[in-house]
Amino acid sequence: MPASPLYYLVSPAGHPNYGDELIAAGWLRYLAETAPEATVWVDTHSPGPAQVLLGELHPRVRFTDTLWRLCWEAPSDDPAEVASWVGRAVGDPGMAPRWDRGIALLGRADVVHLLGGGYINRIWPRHIGLLAGAAAAVQRSGARGVTSGLGVFPEPPGSAELLRALTADFEIVDVRDLASAELLGSAVGVDDAFLADPMIRTSEDERVPEVMLCLQSDLLDIEIGDLVSVVSRMLRAWNVSPEQVGVVEAIPGVDRAVFDLIAHQLPGARFYPFVEVWEHGLPVSATQTWLTTRFHMHLVAAMTGAAGVAIPISADFYGTKHHSLVALGSGWTVLDDLSATPRRPVSAGFDTAVVSASRKAKRALADAIYRPGGAESAAGSPKSRRMWAAAAGRLSVALGFGALR
Repeated sequence: MPASPLYYLVSPAGHPNYGDELIAAGWLRYLAETAPEATVWVDTHSPGPAQVLLGELHPRVRFTDTLWRLCWEAPSDDPAEVASWVGRAVGDPGMAPRWDRGIALLGRADVVHLLGGGYINRIWPRHIGLLAGAAAAVQRSGARGVTSGLGVFPEPPGSAELLRALTADFEIVDVRDLASAELLGSAVGVDDAFLADPMIRTSEDERVPEVMLCLQSDLLDIEIGDLVSVVSRMLRAWNVSPEQVGVVEAIPGVDRAVFDLIAHQLPGARFYPFVEVWEHGLPVSATQTWLTTRFHMHLVAAMTGAAGVAIPISADFYGTKHHSLVALGSGWTVLDDLSATPRRPVSAGFDTAVVSASRKAKRALADAIYRPGGAESAAGSPKSRRMWAAAAGRLSVALGFGALR
């Protein structure tokens, strides 16, 4: 009897962060459906919390932090030096003997898969080591290297050519936005959240608020007071009653801080902590209006048909992400000018055809990576690659991004 496959997923899950957990959960559920016999390792910076949040989603999932540890262990902050050191350590575990067994495990993987998200970029330049370590493992063992829904813009300083070199041996390079596609010379795909099935809180037991806020206090290129002013001004201009407002967390605590500063203006507003959202679903409906700085709240709310205004608290990182969803057809307003007060959107959200096409393209990508139908459609086979390429190409053309390159 042949050995069961070993799949090695790299993810920032476990922090927790709604979008990162949603993506990891989507892939684990997919593999539970299509490859329950496989051994699945998730390499994340927070393996303990990830186990608690995600450990029941696949019968043979386990968690480690080898590649993240190697990124932190590299004796430099320079992206090129981090990439070089991590790549060499994967080939020579004696450079990092504390992670020898973890490196050996990585070398036995059949697939090394960097899950989607924006965690390899200028904000976290050391994380380029994740890509370097994966590339070194692929070159060394012959495993299939893939990325899905990755966002690498803005790239770490001076690393554009390095990023292209590190992905050169990957079988599939899938990214979620045009800027990342241009950096890596790949087609434009969609975010990995389209593979997931987000839990939506039903309105059977309670009426969901008319206006929803998700406002972060981290990674701000603006003062937190300016963000408070922007949101307060819009709520007043829209004549929103405080009891009609709901506030959700994507990251526990971090997304509570802004609400704490305006809570006195919103008596009766409903607060939904992350754990409640994760366990009972996102309180979203097509009749709502959203104000959010968080990308995945924009995505999931628009998937449900909600209208909204996205507030990009950094022009390059968050601006790129939010504009990618508008390009996909979310119909939302992106508030690039924080001095402006847009009218309250009354209808928007993705067209159901766009959601369906995005889901199909992401599922075709998943089928191209793994083996849901046996050897004939195994990942890497010409048939599976053709199916993914055709789906991705149709989506890119439909969205006006050009054909698959």
